[in-house]
Amino acid sequence: MLEQVSLKPFNTFGINAFAKYFAEFNNAESLGELLSSEIATTEKLFILGGGSNILFTKNFDGLVLKNDIKGILKIDEDESHVYIKAGAGESWHGFVEYCLANNYAGIENLSLIPGSTGASPMQNIGAYGVELKDIFHCLDAFHIKDKTIVAFDNKSCEFGYRDSVFKNKYKGQFIITSVTYRLNKIPSLNISYGAIKQELDKMNVQNISIQQIANAVINIRRSKLPDPTEIGNAGSFFKNPVVDATTFKLLQQSFPGIIGHNVYGENVKLAAGWLIESCGWKGYRKGDAGCHEKQALVLVNYGNASGDEILALSEKIMQSVKQKFNVSLEREVNIL
Repeated sequence: MLEQVSLKPFNTFGINAFAKYFAEFNNAESLGELLSSEIATTEKLFILGGGSNILFTKNFDGLVLKNDIKGILKIDEDESHVYIKAGAGESWHGFVEYCLANNYAGIENLSLIPGSTGASPMQNIGAYGVELKDIFHCLDAFHIKDKTIVAFDNKSCEFGYRDSVFKNKYKGQFIITSVTYRLNKIPSLNISYGAIKQELDKMNVQNISIQQIANAVINIRRSKLPDPTEIGNAGSFFKNPVVDATTFKLLQQSFPGIIGHNVYGENVKLAAGWLIESCGWKGYRKGDAGCHEKQALVLVNYGNASGDEILALSEKIMQSVKQKFNVSLEREVNIL
């Protein structure tokens, strides 16, 4: 247990906030011991994963526990699927690379998403036509109050768009320790979403494989999104807003170029990046806080921006989108 630890190395925005107390755990037993300590029972608690989905606006006056549970293991297989269990502290993209190397399919469209495997079910991560729920089997989570391990299957996670039970009724009650994924032995290639097919054509790919799809996704993401090791950011700062079909038709009448995709029945998912860019924010910079020049959905720290400056910029963006489109943006990044 350490005191007054800088969290700058542990968040991709590169915000230099400090934790009053800080410790790492690499298994459920050490987590239980830390949670039973006097500090854990008297101080505020925050669980830190890959730090890629958080914006610190101030020092954390409590205990930060960093999830560092590692390990990847094949635990079962059947005729069509293989079941892979990963420690919650594993790098997400590192896990994707492991699956690709072993020819386990279904995860390739989720390449290069920052963060850890433990965070993947919390917000049902998704990209290029695939969501975590599509390859999820189950997870184990440590109940903070009861000090017990509880298993969750797909249904009990209550997955929604960038949402799960861990962001709602169980928020702050569990710490995910491992996730088991159900991957395909026989690939079912998904290249219909976004620019994947165009990128594959550009790469002159003749025989499409899961590795080639992953390469295409990586190329697309690198062309649009800044590397957090070079420019502080947390990827997409806002969720793509979802509206009903009637609202979308009305928006189309006023803004013919508006981008929308059908999602979860009759509802339409709007492209938040398009909305933000249409309000003139793309490439905006004030001090070291800005909106990325290639992707309006990404807010960036060019060096020494404070969390408050990034947050204030996000507020202005949300207000302008609301004023122009009467659409409310919701932050995907957690504010602390």
